[in-house]
Amino acid sequence: MRWDLDPFFGLFEDNIAPAPTPPPEKGDRKIPIGVVVGITGVLTFVISMLLSLGVALCIRRKAHQENGNERRSRTTYGTAPPDIVADDITTSGSYQFDFREIEAATCNFQKSNKLGHGGFGQTNSQGTFQNGTEVAVKRLSTNSGQGEQEFKNEVLLVAKLQHRNLVRLLGFSVEGAERILVYEFVPNKSLNYFLFDPVKRSQLDWRKRYNIITGIMLYLHQDSRLTVVHRDLKASNILLDVDMNPKIADFGLARNFRMNQTEANTGRVVGTVGYMPPEYVANGQFSMKSDVYSFGVLILEIIGGKKNSSFHKIDGSLRNLVTYVWRLWNNESLLELVDPAVGENYDKHEVTRCIHIGLLCVQENPADRPTMSTIFQMLTNTSITLHVPQPPGFFFRDGASPLAEGLTIGQSSIMSFACSVDDASITSVNPR
Repeated sequence: MRWDLDPFFGLFEDNIAPAPTPPPEKGDRKIPIGVVVGITGVLTFVISMLLSLGVALCIRRKAHQENGNERRSRTTYGTAPPDIVADDITTSGSYQFDFREIEAATCNFQKSNKLGHGGFGQTNSQGTFQNGTEVAVKRLSTNSGQGEQEFKNEVLLVAKLQHRNLVRLLGFSVEGAERILVYEFVPNKSLNYFLFDPVKRSQLDWRKRYNIITGIMLYLHQDSRLTVVHRDLKASNILLDVDMNPKIADFGLARNFRMNQTEANTGRVVGTVGYMPPEYVANGQFSMKSDVYSFGVLILEIIGGKKNSSFHKIDGSLRNLVTYVWRLWNNESLLELVDPAVGENYDKHEVTRCIHIGLLCVQENPADRPTMSTIFQMLTNTSITLHVPQPPGFFFRDGASPLAEGLTIGQSSIMSFACSVDDASITSVNPR
């Protein structure tokens, strides 16, 4: 007997209930595949768009820079050393001027537009651009190899520094051997133009002199995004605007300190004799206290109206302004320092306190000099008691010390550099 089951296949299919789906186990929930695919697609799209946008921006920026260079340069710039045209200069925030534009502004550096000259072989000229903007143009000597680094240094540092008591750098120009810096024009020239002139000094009453002291101090004390040692603070590097407010210039010798760095050494002593502290002249060590020393000399010069070098010979022996003021301190006659051009209209206590602070700034040991923050407190808070100063650096006693001998005219110091006295910056280790 044979059974055939095919006729019954599927007969009861609709009546059989499907097996129930087992309940999901706790903690084992799975994300649907559709959701995963959707999220992956969105992320891929977003990343692709960001990459495309980044590439487009890079291409656009490069094209913009090339167009900008074409607009700025109507002439072809000569081949300059790589360190001068490096990216850190062109991206420093300073505008690169066309050399022809500068020539036109200064009437081809006409002598009648000359403002003076500096220690690095540069000449300074006044100029006016076509839009009426007045500028001061610093042009380095074409054969001044030692000024190359100073040029780069000044472009990089001043572009980063921002303060109302700094001369503002507008831009620079590099073409062939030409190295040019373009600054805002400061109409009243430099402090020494007034301070050491027998006629013009009378324009600086005590209030103006005190404001100049505090203006210099404000920059040194604060308001710089970088810790910078100027290394050549002196009266000729303090410019005066139309209201006789001070603006510090010439950062060619300046050094930028890293965070928490307090001092540095150099084998090349540069600066101006009379403003340089003993540790710098003798050992090449400089720090923020180096500028404090220079600031102290400036205070004494501003009050007295005399150059630090104007006392280089008294009674046949070597002297300087710092020595003279120290003797006034010992004789309790500090007010004898006051420039007669000031007259009698000044606060005697204020003047005496400024001289006292000046002596504290020129102490021989850097550790004995106050910080600029402390000087700020001393000048703005008369209730602070001042320390008694010790004999200052470069105080010449009866016999000139080895360090003092380095300051005599025509002789060399320990670092064997040529010694001018206060009038120009020392720029070489070899006699000139």
